Amino acid sequence: MAKFQQLSSSVFFFLFFMFLSLCSARKEASFSSTEVVQIECLRVQPLEFAGAAKTALDAISKAVALVSKFDKKIGKSRVANAIFDCADLLESASEELSWIISATQNPNGKDNSTGDVGSDLRTWISAALSNQDTCLDGFEGTNGIIKKLVAGGLSRVGTTVRNLLTMVHSPPSKPKPIKAHTTTKTHSGFSKFPSWVRPGDRKLLQTDGLPTAADVVVAADGTGNFTTISEAVLAVPDYSTKRYVIHVKRGVYVENVEIKKKKWNIMMVGDGIDATVITGNRSFIDGWTTFRSATFAVSGRGFIARDITFQNTAGPEKHQAVAIRSDSDLGVFYRCAMRGYQDTLYAHTMRQFFRECIITGTVDFIFGDATAVFQNCQIKAKQGLPNQKNSITAQGRKDPNEPTGFTIQFSNITADTDLLPNLNTTSTYLGRPWKLYSRTVFMQNYMSDALKPEGWLEWNGNFALDTLYYGEYMNYGPGASLDRRVKWPGYHVFNTSAEANNFTVAQFIQGNLWLPSTGITFIAGLVS
Repeated sequence: MAKFQQLSSSVFFFLFFMFLSLCSARKEASFSSTEVVQIECLRVQPLEFAGAAKTALDAISKAVALVSKFDKKIGKSRVANAIFDCADLLESASEELSWIISATQNPNGKDNSTGDVGSDLRTWISAALSNQDTCLDGFEGTNGIIKKLVAGGLSRVGTTVRNLLTMVHSPPSKPKPIKAHTTTKTHSGFSKFPSWVRPGDRKLLQTDGLPTAADVVVAADGTGNFTTISEAVLAVPDYSTKRYVIHVKRGVYVENVEIKKKKWNIMMVGDGIDATVITGNRSFIDGWTTFRSATFAVSGRGFIARDITFQNTAGPEKHQAVAIRSDSDLGVFYRCAMRGYQDTLYAHTMRQFFRECIITGTVDFIFGDATAVFQNCQIKAKQGLPNQKNSITAQGRKDPNEPTGFTIQFSNITADTDLLPNLNTTSTYLGRPWKLYSRTVFMQNYMSDALKPEGWLEWNGNFALDTLYYGEYMNYGPGASLDRRVKWPGYHVFNTSAEANNFTVAQFIQGNLWLPSTGITFIAGLVS
C-alpha cells in the first residue's frame, strides 16, 4: 500500500511540467496561440489540472489507507471479498490517473492509445470513476460499520475524480461525410477492425486456423507449453509493447483466469466457439462479488480474443455470475461466445469492440460502464427464473461528462432455444438504467418477437428516466415496432440519419481513430 502514499507527493510536478510540454506540442501543431492550444487539450490551465489530479490521487491514497485497515482482519466473508476488490480497484484507479502522465510525455503517440490525448484522458478518468463506484457496489448485500466507513472514505474520491473529468475534453472532430453501403460479412480487407488494431494483428485475427506467430500453446492434454491458461498468462512479459500470442487448443478449461493490468498486448486464440471453452461457476449467491465472479477477467491494455467461448455455469438461481469481465483499453473480441445467465458480459470500463460474437443471458447480461461497440453479433435472451424479466443491457454511465455507452449495430436480437417455448410468459427488454446517466443505442438490428412492445424496462420506479439516454434507429423485425415503446423523457427515436450519426462508431466513439474511414458499412455506421 505504501506506493500510493509515494505516488501522490511526486506526481504533481510530473503533471505540471508534462502538461506544459503537451500544450507546447499542440501549439506547434496548430500554429496558434497558447490560449487556443489550451482549449484544445484542457478546459483549464495546466497548473489547475495538475493540482486537481494531485487532489484526486491524494483522495485515492487516503481511501486505500482506510481499506487496508480492514484487509486480512475480517476472515472469509462477502465483506472480506468486497475489501479485496476495493484494494484492487483503487490501485487500478490510481494507475489510470497516472497514465495521463505517459500521455503527456508522448502526446502524438499511438502506442496502446488512440493518439488523441483528450479522448484518452476522458476514458481513463472515467475508468477511475467507475472503479471507485464498483468498490462500493461490492458491498451490496452487506451491512455494518465497515460498509459505512468505506462509503464515507470513497465519497471524496468520487467528487475529486468527477471534478477532474470536467476539465478534459476532446476537441471538436471534423468527420468525413458518412456514406451508406450494404452490409458485408467478408473476411477480406482490414477495414472491419478499428484503426488501432495494427496490421499484423488484423492478419492474425483474419487467419483461419492457428496463427503462425503463436508464442506459447496451452493444451489440457499436455501437448503444449502449459496445461492451464493462467500459467501461460503469468509467463507473458509485463508491459510488453509487442503482441504476445497465446494459442489455447481445443478443450474445456475449468479455471478462473485473471489478466492483470501489467500484462499488455496479449492475443488469445482458440480453436473456435465451443471448441475452446473457458468455464467457471462463481456467483453472488456463493459469496463472490459480481466483480470477482468472472470466469475470465482482463485488465491489460490491448487485449484481443478470437475463437473462444467464455462461460459461467452457475445458473439463473445463483443470480450475478459473470462469464467475462473486461477493463482492457482498446480491446477486441472477435468470433467469441459469452454464455451465462445474469450479468454474463461485464464491459466494465475502457474502449472495447465486439465483432461476430454470441452473447447469451437473462438479467442485465451486457452491463458495465465501458465505451463498447457490438457489431454483427448474435444476442440471445435465455429462460431464467420463474416470473423473472430479461433485460439485455444495463449500461452504467454515472456522470454526464463520461464518454461511455453501448452501441449495438447490425446484430440479431433473438431468444435462445430454451426461451422460445416461453415467450408468452417471460418478458425480454432491450435494457434498463443501472446508473443515472445510462446510455445505450440500438441501430439497424434485427429484433425478434422475443422483445416486449415497450422495448425498455424501469430499474426502480422513476429512477433515471429523465437522465438516461436510450435510442433506436431503423431496427427491423417483429420486435422492432415503435408503436408501443416507452414514453420516457430520456428515450429517443431517431427519425433522421443525422440524429443517428451522432451514435455511430464514426462519431459516438470517434471512428476517425477507432475505425479507418474507408466507406465499409460498419465504419460508416449506417446502411441504406
